Amino acid sequence: MIAIIDYDMGNLRSVQKGLERVGHRSIITRDPKEISNASHVILPGVGAFKDCMDNLKNYGLVEPILAAIKSGKPFLGICLGLQLLFSESEEFGKHQGLSVIKGKVVRFSSELRTPNSELKIPHIGWNNIKIERRPPVLKDIADGSYLYFVHSYYVVPEDDSIIATKTTYGIDFVSSIWKDNIFACQFHPEKSQKVGLKVLKNFGDIS
Repeated sequence: MIAIIDYDMGNLRSVQKGLERVGHRSIITRDPKEISNASHVILPGVGAFKDCMDNLKNYGLVEPILAAIKSGKPFLGICLGLQLLFSESEEFGKHQGLSVIKGKVVRFSSELRTPNSELKIPHIGWNNIKIERRPPVLKDIADGSYLYFVHSYYVVPEDDSIIATKTTYGIDFVSSIWKDNIFACQFHPEKSQKVGLKVLKNFGDIS
């Protein structure tokens, strides 16, 4: 059973429906016992970094998340669920994250450009990934595959060896990381059609 963590900040039902489509059972929960008993854990997230951290604390979910990661069970962070794993974010001031991954979350420059045009922030829409290292979650996902993004901030890990994919949007930014049992991505698998469903299936298939 896959636990999708409910802290009022994410497309929870969309993630659950994606898992259902690829044959994986899941539960949307904020119950520490259910999170502990789950075989896999997903931390989705949409919204502001500080609000998300506040909700995790208010619902008593920080320790269950850290315990799930420490236990070694497969853990998937999606969008803000990636950013929250980092040490700090500069979104609306400096705010401490879960500090599972050393590094920070920074905003795209307002002067992002391609050779022909100025780029809009937030970065919204389909973009491709360049695979740097291939974790099990990206099994049979072609390099250059397109996935769906919605974000104004991106992660900068201190350790480049954990980078799984990069994506270009004016600059090359880290679009997913892989460290031990953790895979976390800036893109939204649940909104990324066939490729995204394959990502969710691969995650659920990890034993």
